[in-house]
Amino acid sequence: MLLLTKIFRFEMAHAIYGYPGACKNIHGHSYELHVTVSGTAKGEDYIPAPGFEIDFKEIKKLVTELVIKPFDHKLVLSRAYQDKNPIVLTQENLVTWEAEPTAENLLTYICQILKNNLPGNAALAKLKLFETKDSYAEWVNL
Repeated sequence: MLLLTKIFRFEMAHAIYGYPGACKNIHGHSYELHVTVSGTAKGEDYIPAPGFEIDFKEIKKLVTELVIKPFDHKLVLSRAYQDKNPIVLTQENLVTWEAEPTAENLLTYICQILKNNLPGNAALAKLKLFETKDSYAEWVNL
C-alpha cells in the first residue's frame, strides 16, 4: 500500500480545565500535524500519467481549510473552563469546545473532520499531532 504524508504547523493556545498541574493555565504550543492518506494503489505497479494517486496540493488545501485556519493563533478552551473563568470571553480569537482541548481530543476532532471530507480516492491512514517536540498523540487506521 502506498501512503502519502503531508506535514503542517500551527500555533495554538489552550488550557485544560480540572488538570492538577500547570496545564490548567492558558499556555501555547507550536503544533506539528502529520496527515497520512492512502489511495487504492498497492505500490506494485506504476500509476498512469500524471503519476499521482492523490496530489499533495489537494491534501494541503483540505487540511489548511478544515484544520489549520480554524486553529492557528486561536485560544481553544472548553465550555467548562469558560464557565469558571468568564473573563476569557473577551478574547477575539476564542474557540469554544465542549471537550477539553487536549492533544487526544484535538486529534479525534481532526480525524473526524478529515475522514468526512477527503476525496473519494483517499482514505485517512494515520494522524500524528506533536504538542511538543517530543510528545505526540497518534491515530492509526488499523
